[in-house]
Amino acid sequence: MNTPMVRVLIVDDHPMVAQGIQSVLEDHEGLHVVGTLGTGRAVVDQLDALNPDVILMDLNMPEMGGLTATELVLEQRPGTRVLILSMHDSPEYISSALSHGAMGYLLKDVPTDEIAEAIKAVMRGERYLCTGAEGAIAPKSSDAPGALTGREQTILLQLAQGLSNKEVATALDISVRTVETHRKNIKRKLGISSTAGLTRYALEHGVLQGTGHAL
Repeated sequence: MNTPMVRVLIVDDHPMVAQGIQSVLEDHEGLHVVGTLGTGRAVVDQLDALNPDVILMDLNMPEMGGLTATELVLEQRPGTRVLILSMHDSPEYISSALSHGAMGYLLKDVPTDEIAEAIKAVMRGERYLCTGAEGAIAPKSSDAPGALTGREQTILLQLAQGLSNKEVATALDISVRTVETHRKNIKRKLGISSTAGLTRYALEHGVLQGTGHAL
């Protein structure tokens, strides 16, 4: 029986970069590039039609950045693997990408064959960080109390300000069910059972003093 082809979508607002990656990947057995797109919004809009297994996602793009697109992709199709491919090597960028659901992070100066290696790794369910990215971040436990993702911190801020689930969903362009899921995860991580408790936590930790703590 033949092994199914891995369907790869390349998202980068520089066409020459996307085309270069495509030409390299198509030389690797088992990989099939289903398309190249230039914005995060296009990914979300065409996700069902293109049906990728793995998305190579740039961070800085017009209309919608890679982090927001990653979150929306995973809300729409949780089984999709997202690999960030970026020029940014700062710990903040890398940690943020992983907290938003990316399974790996590659710098754009990695050898081209490493991109194919990373795709195969995330298809096995493994996280993949290139050498430059791995050395830039220190390991941390995502289960530690208060270890909220960027999106969870944003939702915590809005809930603490008194917004309803529906109002938060409208503001962030996500479904009410997604807000409810985030709300449950926030309560679980913080060990808080009520909305009043979330508001008190936000006040005590300075979240309501400004958005700088929440975004």
